[in-house]
Amino acid sequence: MLETKPKFQTFEDYLAYDDNSNKYYELFNGELIEMPPESGINVQIGIFLILQFSRLLDYRQIRGQGLELEVRGEPRNRYPDLTILRQEHINLLAKRNTIRLFMPPPLLVVEIVSPGELQRHRDYIAKRIQYQDCSIPEYWIIDPEAQTILVLELKDKIYVEVGEFLGENKIISPQFPQLDLSASQLFEYQ
Repeated sequence: MLETKPKFQTFEDYLAYDDNSNKYYELFNGELIEMPPESGINVQIGIFLILQFSRLLDYRQIRGQGLELEVRGEPRNRYPDLTILRQEHINLLAKRNTIRLFMPPPLLVVEIVSPGELQRHRDYIAKRIQYQDCSIPEYWIIDPEAQTILVLELKDKIYVEVGEFLGENKIISPQFPQLDLSASQLFEYQ
């Protein structure tokens, strides 16, 4: 029997869909594109960051890869590797772990670049444009291959570089100045 793929006219139609699986999908031109699992290195870096931010924040404000962001353009949603929420998001996300466009943006999103030119383009260009459009105040692009962290801050609706951090350089986070973390600590167990 041939299985037909669902086609969605609206984001609300997509949100109402449940295939009873734990899979993550991006909604691209009304069709579901299954997201592959993260690499082990990406997961390690994500967990390390969750532990670092848990020293500073209410643990309920820290979300790993399962948080979904509605964005404009294609695809219509993204799954950042790490998201730092505002306190008000905790109740807003109690039923579904999706930040909608009508909600306040999260404080920070982090993407950990997977190997490959397509993935680099997606994180450095496509997601940057979409996150900027959502008015997310801070965006990090962590590149395990280059062992760098690019920190971007939203100023006058445009992302500007705070800096690209590597080695023993301390990461400067405008949203979280109390963070005491160097680039080398992030890649230490890679």
